Amino acid sequence: MDNSLDVYKLFFGSLANPNRLQILTILRTGAMNVTEICKKLKFEQTMVSHNLKRLETCGMVFAEQRGKNRYYSLNNKTIKPLMELIDKHTYQYCEHVVSEKKFNK
Repeated sequence: MDNSLDVYKLFFGSLANPNRLQILTILRTGAMNVTEICKKLKFEQTMVSHNLKRLETCGMVFAEQRGKNRYYSLNNKTIKPLMELIDKHTYQYCEHVVSEKKFNK
């Protein structure tokens, strides 16, 4: 695979945004509509919708129409296993750095 730097920037930039990362994390518990995501994360609807659009564009989440609502779910084929791998990595290599406050933002 020969991805350009722009593709990597799009992908990792999507993950690096704290709001999008929180949305991905909450969707690990199951599919939700925008209203449910807003309530759980205490985010405004426009911000959630904007960030879901970016995540959907990158294939990180999928939307399914159910009546008047669109329900968003995590891409179980690629993003869910990736986040599980990131969990393992961060637990082993990063968590102690943050807990010891050695990491400067």
